[in-house]
Amino acid sequence: MRQWMVRKKWWLLGAAVLLIAYYFLLPSKLFTTPTSYVIEDANGELLSATIAADGQWRFPVANTVPDKFAQCITTYEDKRFYYHWGVDPLALGRAIKQNLGRHKVVSGGSTITMQVIRLARNKPRNIWQKLVEAVLATRLEFSFSKKKILALYAGNAPFGGNVVGLEAAAWRYYGRSAQQLSWGEMAALAVLPNSPALVHPGRNRQTLMNKRNQLLDKLYLQHRIDSLSCRLAKLEPLPEQPLPLPQWAPHLLDHFRQDAVQQKQQGTTRIRTTVEADLQRNVTGIIERYQRQYKANGINNAAAIVLDVETGNTLAYVGNIYNPADPELESHVDVIQAPRSPGSTLKPVLYAAMLNDGLLLPHTLVPDIPTQIAGYTPQNFDLGYDGAVPASRALSRSLNIPAVRMLQQYRYERFHALLKKMGITTLNRPADHYGLSMILGGGETTLWEMSGMYASMARTLLHQDQYKGKYDPDDIHGPNYVKGVQRPSEHTLSNTGVLDAGAIWYAFQAMEEVMRPGEELLWQQFSSSQRVAWKTGTSFGFRDGWALGITPQYVVGVWVGNADGEGRPGLIGVATAAPVMFDIFRLLHTSGWFATPYNKLRKIEVCRQSGYRAGDACPDKDSLWVPVAGLRTGVCPYHQLIHLDHTGQWRVTANCEAPDQMQHKPWFVLPPSMEFYYRSKNNYQPLPPYKPECLATLTQDKAPMELIYPRPNTRIFVPIEIDGQPGQTIFTATHRDANAHIYWHLDNTYVGATTEFHQMALHPAPGKHTITLVDEDGEEVKTEFEILAKEK
Repeated sequence: MRQWMVRKKWWLLGAAVLLIAYYFLLPSKLFTTPTSYVIEDANGELLSATIAADGQWRFPVANTVPDKFAQCITTYEDKRFYYHWGVDPLALGRAIKQNLGRHKVVSGGSTITMQVIRLARNKPRNIWQKLVEAVLATRLEFSFSKKKILALYAGNAPFGGNVVGLEAAAWRYYGRSAQQLSWGEMAALAVLPNSPALVHPGRNRQTLMNKRNQLLDKLYLQHRIDSLSCRLAKLEPLPEQPLPLPQWAPHLLDHFRQDAVQQKQQGTTRIRTTVEADLQRNVTGIIERYQRQYKANGINNAAAIVLDVETGNTLAYVGNIYNPADPELESHVDVIQAPRSPGSTLKPVLYAAMLNDGLLLPHTLVPDIPTQIAGYTPQNFDLGYDGAVPASRALSRSLNIPAVRMLQQYRYERFHALLKKMGITTLNRPADHYGLSMILGGGETTLWEMSGMYASMARTLLHQDQYKGKYDPDDIHGPNYVKGVQRPSEHTLSNTGVLDAGAIWYAFQAMEEVMRPGEELLWQQFSSSQRVAWKTGTSFGFRDGWALGITPQYVVGVWVGNADGEGRPGLIGVATAAPVMFDIFRLLHTSGWFATPYNKLRKIEVCRQSGYRAGDACPDKDSLWVPVAGLRTGVCPYHQLIHLDHTGQWRVTANCEAPDQMQHKPWFVLPPSMEFYYRSKNNYQPLPPYKPECLATLTQDKAPMELIYPRPNTRIFVPIEIDGQPGQTIFTATHRDANAHIYWHLDNTYVGATTEFHQMALHPAPGKHTITLVDEDGEEVKTEFEILAKEK
């Protein structure tokens, strides 16, 4: 009895060991072969794919297989698939009988489950390996459902050449998804894994057709298809040359692959994106059409992105022209992710930031005069000056000098920090590296991040009603291209945002006033025209043309240029990128506009001429809704009360005119340097002259004369002209009296006089100098400057 108990114990222990060994027979990951990177659109349509690392077209295994394939493959390979546990004894018995009767192997008797194991192990085919496959097949049946086993088979079976898996085969042989194949097409693919060498153009065609038709007959006899379907399926042609796979979003595919490598993802190499395939194809068509036009001017590349404002999802992603056969196009470069100079596209953010901090009101006058700051001399695109221009107009006209002066007031260090908060990561050097040139494209950023930043601004404004005037920090985020990424469902709201909604609203209003290319403002007369806030940018040297457009539903970003950075004449954002952007907007259904965030605005009186808060001396006042921070701005500095004689023609003082004979009038007075340019383009009344008898008693007044260039302590580099001689420096001044004479002195040496138009061309030697101006009344202006020596 005791011996029997010991023997039983050892039997139980042995059985337990065998059971444990049986459990661990199956590896945790059955297939370790590399797979193709595959991206699909939001509805599962294939956008692009790459060949796997081992040179095979092998898509990641899908969770399910089409019903047609399941019926075809089980009918052809394993008719009792749904009833056995991995091994079919009847099929094995039939195979042994056939092989013995013909004295050769004519049938293997393997089930689909056993074939999955064989495909995973890739071992030599012999009796011992067949036994191992049988054991592992039973183990696989305990781990996976029949549906999953079919999916493993469909994803890893050979389909001829370097095509592995049903999905890759469907695209390579028929140019469609496996879900869209007919019975004839599916039957042809179902017989291939049994003899994958059958698919060769011009070879074995009849053998393949016979096998396919035999399978169709079986399907009909088993009542899986009707007689008409069977006859029609037999008439379908067999696949010919393998077809190229779709490449509608090759640059997004590369971006996904790079993300997977950088993040060391171990998951699937297939993702479903947020891209809409029809929109992607249409945007690609627009990009290609314009690129053919621009190529005549040596402009080879273009890119475009469309974002959904509410979610930040990418709806279209065309990273570049895609023509790998032409190396000159450099179509492998994904320009959407490439850091490029953004030109003027950051100006709306600065305008909103200054409104946000109460540094200006929407239409405050800002100087537009010759400017040099620490050796930096910005120029407007047209090389002209307005003297003074409303900040909103400066933005809509994209004037450079007002933008640089605004950034000087705001401080470039703060602006650099703000851009980082808004999602710009490419400005990774200290703010001092970029300086004031940052606002004109002195740094580099990407179309991806720029579009995401404007989408964040639009989203902040869009959610004002939803959040009852509060802000969600999660509204500031970059774009997303992977479907199913969930934003936080719970929101921690704040009373303040990165940018105030009222400031964003005014920035978009100014951006909406930009003239559309080719339409010369006539678009405003058409009720069907879309409302779009948009901004263009052109980098230094005409290397990059940008256009970014915003509506409550979409953000569209466009870049045009050369991937190698070559500049071209005429490569201007408004002329190249903007037409592309508006053609893309015509594909999109947009409606409505951003609601005015009145809860973030306050109504105040502003001076009509200057845009500042109205003071007592402002005669013309308007009521204007302004951001709350605007309540902190100062009153108009350009209106002053002047005293005129009884005729109103002469200025007087109490020393030369009786007070009861005076008229007291508010007058709009700009500084001389601003006045000089402003009065040439605007209805401007200069100050009346003083009455002659009052001049003797005049003790002081605001300076009537100003040196516009150079400013104090300016350092000037004078280039060498074509003839090899040093160039001249043009000194510019202005005088409030249009008839005044100005006498010029360089280092206390008289060099000439000017009247009306006060400019003097001089060529001082290298070193420090002093320029002195004196008018007829003895008023004097003196400035020091330095001429830099030529570098050796």
